[in-house]
Amino acid sequence: MKPTCCNPEPVPSCCGGKPAETQAPACCGGGGGHEHGDTPSCCGPAEKKRVDWLLWASLILVAIGMAGHLWFPAGPKWWHEFSHGTYDMMLKAWWGILAGIIAVGVIGRLPRELVLGLLGKGGCFTGILRATFAGTLLDLCNHGILLVAMQLYRKGASLGQTLAFLIASPWNSLSVTLLLAAMIGWKWTVAFLLLSMVIGIVTGWIVDKLVKAGRLPANPNAHELPADFRFGPAFRTALRDLKPTPSNLGHMLKDGLAESKMILRWILFGITLAALIQAFVPDEKFAQFFGPSLAGLLLTLLAATVIEVCSEGSSPIAAQLILRSSAPGNAFTFLMAGAATDYTEIVVLRQTTGSWKAALILPLLTTPQVLVIGWLLNQGW
Repeated sequence: MKPTCCNPEPVPSCCGGKPAETQAPACCGGGGGHEHGDTPSCCGPAEKKRVDWLLWASLILVAIGMAGHLWFPAGPKWWHEFSHGTYDMMLKAWWGILAGIIAVGVIGRLPRELVLGLLGKGGCFTGILRATFAGTLLDLCNHGILLVAMQLYRKGASLGQTLAFLIASPWNSLSVTLLLAAMIGWKWTVAFLLLSMVIGIVTGWIVDKLVKAGRLPANPNAHELPADFRFGPAFRTALRDLKPTPSNLGHMLKDGLAESKMILRWILFGITLAALIQAFVPDEKFAQFFGPSLAGLLLTLLAATVIEVCSEGSSPIAAQLILRSSAPGNAFTFLMAGAATDYTEIVVLRQTTGSWKAALILPLLTTPQVLVIGWLLNQGW
């Protein structure tokens, strides 16, 4: 007889890279979540850990840049620009990174039912609002948030809620918001935050209307929360689990560090890439290609579409678009293009929903909104 955990019950995947919704809770230690990296025996032998070359290469380059600024400032102009740029960005961003690691540990301890309860009923405007706010508060990069969004769709969230959650999430997590605020200030950060939420709400509302009209497929997994679910008790239980005891703080910090590796690798990569741009692309050329013009805006959209950079990595580059090109609209476009045009998200949406219409509606609705808002921001509106 096969072990119980190998029965195909609909819970998140933790074994062998299989898709979500194909493993049983016991497969992940009975909790339905593979939180500590332990591979269960029923899933076969644990795979050999792979070296995260992007993380280590970016970390080494950032360390070299900071060390160069502190101890080896002499050298060619490109070296001075790279080392100074790396040091300056890390000096501004370190507290946001630290706060983000703590936030990841806290959010990781929230029960899944509480998150689902926050989304509310699908197919209504209130549900879209709640999905947008939930996506804004959840601290994950756009690759991580994509997995969560698809899981929510399988759990019954409407297509509009799923897209609103996906659009609002990528750079609006707490860690990235703090990181961006440290680089460009709270004025532009809050403006970008609110505008991205508007795009998420508008897109989600239109999509749910198209679903009701039969133009887009409805979610076959749609269902209500369990009748005995109560948000208040679930919230109070979560608060008890988050008491600032030494044990809880230790676990949250440990989990935050472990679960932030994916985020940290892209933050460090983005800082490295931004420093390299600062070192090898003169200010006048940067402003010429990515300046506050329609051509610069479209070129920014093209660059963001082609370059597969996670949201945390895109934040330092977006900061450069404001600080060096005086193009806030381009910065907003670069941040949002990952949610609007990313081919990974489109393919995963197609696989999850089984419909190209449901997948392609994402760029078709969001890209025009992003470009219009970006153009208005560049005009000083």
